[in-house]
Amino acid sequence: MPLTTDTTSAQNTTATTKTARAAAEEDCEAPEKQTLSPSSADGDTIRAIKNREGEKRKLIVGVDQNSYRWGYRNPNSGKTAELEGFDIDLVRRIAEDILGDPDAVQFKAIPTDQRIPAIKDGRVDMVVRTMTINCDRIADVAFSAPYFKTGQQVLASKSSPVKGYDDTLAGRRICTAAGSTAYSTLEADKKDGGLPASTDISTTVPNQLDCLVRLQLGEVDAVVTDGALAASQAAQDPTVQLKGDAFTAEYYGVAMKKDADDLVRRVNQILVDYRKDTANGWQASYDQWLSATLGKDAKKSEPPAPQYLRTS
Repeated sequence: MPLTTDTTSAQNTTATTKTARAAAEEDCEAPEKQTLSPSSADGDTIRAIKNREGEKRKLIVGVDQNSYRWGYRNPNSGKTAELEGFDIDLVRRIAEDILGDPDAVQFKAIPTDQRIPAIKDGRVDMVVRTMTINCDRIADVAFSAPYFKTGQQVLASKSSPVKGYDDTLAGRRICTAAGSTAYSTLEADKKDGGLPASTDISTTVPNQLDCLVRLQLGEVDAVVTDGALAASQAAQDPTVQLKGDAFTAEYYGVAMKKDADDLVRRVNQILVDYRKDTANGWQASYDQWLSATLGKDAKKSEPPAPQYLRTS
């Protein structure tokens, strides 16, 4: 059967998109700008989600359940079975747009180092889990435009002589989550001399909250993680505090399969609308969940205006 004009056009668009993405990956300098332009159109990926039958007709999303105010079970809410937080609000907004119901979500709690495998293996449709967009990861998964800005920071006991990401880390034991941006940054800095040679970065854990426990037990001297997460951990434990300023600039994105172009475009359209919604959008979620730990000035955490790959 000969190809229709629509089919040929779709194939050409897909080929052009793949070419643009491959070129961007090869010359990766600003990974947060390497995403597809917004669209509300349904494609194969979204249709497959909508065609799930009965109770299975849900968006399957990998999240955290232990990150305070991001994705966690609030013991004080009376609804300990329900997840809450900034990331969870975004997930529900995506589900509402695609399936017409903010509760049409199957949450899957996954550790930090399983975020990419869960996407590639098809266990989840997407991951919304304080996941930094970086050049290594865009080789494996596709990202939305950024939805949050943060940076790596040091967390340590208030009485600790550690002052930040500097020479005071010499001889200190640092904890990071396996598969995290923090660990890859520390590993690179150890090799390049940007971190004291005597700094011990061998302690890694499956989930970021485990680092706080190690710090509380005295098994490590400091934690390195995203400042946004570190601030939430400091709010949970008044004996620890952020040390020094953020030493990187990073952006969280929604991660999806590489070939799920229609889903990536749809999520990007949702993010555009989410940021414009002053009543129930990005700002309202920030005010509810993060202003107490990160401050009322949300501008510091707002991602830049999105930029998209040129595919034509």
